[in-house]
Parts: sequence; C-alpha cells; structure tokens
Amino acid sequence: MHPIQKIVQAQKQGRTAGIYSCCSANEFVLLAALERGKQRNTPVLIEATANQVNQFGGYTGMKPSDFYAYVQTLIVRTGIDPAQVILGGDHLGPLTWTALPEAQAMEYARELVRQFVLAGFTKIHLDTSMRVADDDENARLSDETIARRGAELCAVCEQAYAERRQAYPDAEAPVYIIGSEVPIPGGAQQAEDGVGVTRPEDCLATYRTFRQAFEAHGLADAWTRVVGMVVQPGVEFGNDEVFAYDSAAAQDLTALLKQLPVVFEGHSTDYQPPEALRSMVRDGIAILKVGPALTFGLREALFALECIERELLRGSGVPMSDFRATLEYQMLQNDGNWKKHYHGDGNQQRLARAFSFSDRARYYLPQEAVQHSIARLLENLRQVRIPASLLSQYMPLQYAALRDGRLDGTPESLILDRIGNYIDDYLYATISDT
Repeated sequence: MHPIQKIVQAQKQGRTAGIYSCCSANEFVLLAALERGKQRNTPVLIEATANQVNQFGGYTGMKPSDFYAYVQTLIVRTGIDPAQVILGGDHLGPLTWTALPEAQAMEYARELVRQFVLAGFTKIHLDTSMRVADDDENARLSDETIARRGAELCAVCEQAYAERRQAYPDAEAPVYIIGSEVPIPGGAQQAEDGVGVTRPEDCLATYRTFRQAFEAHGLADAWTRVVGMVVQPGVEFGNDEVFAYDSAAAQDLTALLKQLPVVFEGHSTDYQPPEALRSMVRDGIAILKVGPALTFGLREALFALECIERELLRGSGVPMSDFRATLEYQMLQNDGNWKKHYHGDGNQQRLARAFSFSDRARYYLPQEAVQHSIARLLENLRQVRIPASLLSQYMPLQYAALRDGRLDGTPESLILDRIGNYIDDYLYATISDT
C-alpha cells in the first residue's frame, strides 16, 4: 500500500494523520527536508511542479528523470532511508502550455505525465483546471472538460506504469490527486478581501464527474488509487498577508469527507500558523503543500549571514559576497518572474523583491552570478568563527540550537536549520498523535 493510502486509511479510522509536501527543487530546501525526515523518522514527500521540471527541462533545466536522479544523490548525502522518500509531480497538465490550443497543450501534457511516471514518481496531481487557448475565456471551465482531460492523462500514466513494471517488477503503482478548484502555484498575485471556501456541492459534483470520466476511459483500477482532492479550504497568501485557516468556516466542506474515500489536499498553505496547520489535518485536509515559505526561509538565512559577513569582515580586504545586491541586480535585469506579481511604486516593488511572502526571488537563485555570490558568502564564513552574540542578533533560533548542541555552527548547518524551522510547523501538524 502506498504511504499516502495509509494516511487516507488512518483518516477514515478517525486518527490524525497527514503529510506535508515539499514543493521545491532548491538543493538547500531539499537537504533540509531530508535531514528533518531522517531526524524525526518521518516520510518526506518531494514534489516537482510542471513548470520546474518537464520534458523540455522547465526552469530548473531538469527533465523528470534528471530530477529523480538528483533527489537520489541528496538521499545518499543525507543518509536517509530511501524508503522514507516519496516523489510526486505537482500541477501535471497543460499548466505550462495554456497559450496553446487543447490539442497541442494536451499532447505536451500527456508526454509530461508519461515521463514523470516512467521516472518513478508515484504521487501524481492531475491538474487540468486551467483554460487553454481555445477555451472560452469568459466561461468557467466545466467539470466535464476538466475531468475528461484528467482521465486522458491518467490513462497515459497507467500505460507508463505498466511499462515501468517491465523494468522494475516491484514498482509501486501511482496514486492520484484530482480537483477542479486549484489555486495557482506560488500564492495570490494581489491582495484580496478574503478567500472563499469550496462549496460542498461543487466538491461532490467534481468528484462524481471525475469518477464518471475515469469509468468512461476504462480506469476503474486507477480510480481506487485516487487518494485526494484539491479544494480551497480558505487559505492563501499574498506578498504581505496570510489568510489563516478557519475550521468553522470550512466545516461544511470538511464534513463531506465522511461521504468520500479520499482526503483533501491543501495548496498555498505556506506561512499558516502551526495550530492552523494542525486543525487542517484534523479536519481531513491531510496533504499540505508548501513551497515559497521554504525558499523564503532560505532567503532569510542568506540575508542574515550576509549581515554577519559584513560585521566580521568589513575593512579586512576580503572580497565580500554582495549577495543581496547581486540578487537585486539579477532581478532587475530580468523582471519576467516578478513584475506581474509585485505592484505599487518603485519602493514597494523593491521591498517585495527582497521580502515578499510569494518569494519570486527563488527563480533567480539558480543563476550563475547569484550562485557565485552564495558560494563566496559561505566560503568567507567558513574562514571565521561566528561570535555567539552576532548569531543571536541575526539568527536567534539558530543561536539557541547551537547553544544546545544541536548544530555544528557551519554556515550550511545554519541555513538548513533556518529552513527546518518552517518544516517543523508541518511536522507538528502532520505527525500522528496516536
């Protein structure tokens, strides 16, 4: 039985059980997730989104097989049991090709899911909730269309799984996530007055429509492996605000789970308070997606370390990393990944580039100049002893961990632990209390 099927089973037995999904391709973030998983002996679900990783390389430059191999190297580095690690594909569908007509977009989407399953990813989010070029832009995309496209992709997944089993007879069958109300990746683009909760009747209609579409495509066995539905439980974040989960506001929706053999998957759960995350899991929103908050933690750590670097090495003649200035320059040179997300005057945009919860800075971290500045920062700090007082000033949580003997004080350990602070909220929320 797939680990997520076990979570569904536990939920249906009335137990609190869940899992968080680490939606990132960043090396520091993935290492932090794997280290925490090893320390706490918990499963680690890592998901690559369709725009990060696809058959054309995505913005990471990696195809699904490349990403799979990349994660395997990190598993070896951390020493975590490979059996603890689950790989998934997030928003698998025409997400990256919505400017194309359905025929072309779905052709690309079919090849996308095929490569994910062939590579060994076992949690597949079938996301066909977005319009493509020849859909009516003035009309809501119907459940029937969304479900039909999702079933078409599932059929390809099942064929790919059969092919993979020829090479790996013990290969685990994929489990599926469905849904029609899917928040956009990366958080809201602008402030809202509030976030609406999916109506129970809409959720039930979507479930039934998907079931009919799967049956029409001869996917009865695959339907038994549909483990979750993406819903909007009323959580979201923007550049400078977080809409926290309200259990009472979502109770009509979550009560529906008593009628369904699935759990809910919550997207955009970044920055939710720990108790809110715990409430979500208790209510049956058992899969919690997080991405920008983890690279936000990485950015916080790098900014703090640069402050420490300047205090320690100012006037020493040692070339400085200039990390923040380098990142800002690269973002200004190519504004395609942040311009439409950050509004206001020049100063407001400047603050957003550096500090926004949506963390569009993550798209610039892989650039050569930025990577060089990070490497310089880490090398500079390896050559000096960071005074406890400076660490307390700029990274107080890491100071406490160092003081208690839980960190070795290297700049890398400080970064991983800062990211781990955000992960800890999710572990608190998802680890079973029975």
